[in-house]
Amino acid sequence: MEWWWAYLAIGVMAGFLAGLFGIGGGMVMVPMLVFVFTAKGFPAENMMHLSLATSMATIVFTSLSSVRAHHKHDAVDWPVARAMAPGIVAGALAASLVAGYVPTRPLAIFFTGFMFYAATQMFFQAKPKPSRQLPGAPGLFGAGAVIGGFSSALAAGGAFLSIPFLAWCNVPLKRAIGTAAANGFPIAVAGTTGYVLNGLRVPGLPDGCLGYVYLPALAIIVAASMPLAPVGARFAHRLPVRRLRAVFALMLFALGLRMLANLW
Repeated sequence: MEWWWAYLAIGVMAGFLAGLFGIGGGMVMVPMLVFVFTAKGFPAENMMHLSLATSMATIVFTSLSSVRAHHKHDAVDWPVARAMAPGIVAGALAASLVAGYVPTRPLAIFFTGFMFYAATQMFFQAKPKPSRQLPGAPGLFGAGAVIGGFSSALAAGGAFLSIPFLAWCNVPLKRAIGTAAANGFPIAVAGTTGYVLNGLRVPGLPDGCLGYVYLPALAIIVAASMPLAPVGARFAHRLPVRRLRAVFALMLFALGLRMLANLW
């Protein structure tokens, strides 16, 4: 617990940026947790797994707060969210179980690739053009499985995949954002479950772990991030968010490269 201040700073930053930009905190939390866990001397072969799992577990709590806010504004398309949920759970659970068997370096490269994709999307303000309608139940199950799988492997809430998919299917942007927030909860629960089950078979993990989830970091990050998300949302209406998104995208590029260098 001598690193409580670092977890507190990670939670404050992740919560504020999540509210300001409407993103999940995984892209910020994972590389920062890698830095802290490296400084603490955690096993190098489990570094990415511990960081991904702990970040994913925080989304279980933060997604509840987010979806409640969107539901109050009638911004969640619950029939679509329910149709996608079984696929999301299957994909997220399978991906987190598989990720436990992937070595740290390939997992870090995969995660960094996603960070660069997300940063590029933010920098250029890329938005898909609505060009089709929502598919039926099998199509939504398949889309949910893909979104859940990638999101779980990357410790992301799924917004960077869910929102473009829903917008592409002619769902209005506000409802796409609210529905993506609702998707975040089953992604987080299924993904965290997989990381916990996978970590239980691994010997030599640090004290305080439940599977791959490092509980002291989880508790402090959640406590710090949840109050800061509404603050970030309020600032989103006062600050030049478009310009800040470009700056944040460049920061993501730097964080991703620094994390790779740290693990190499």
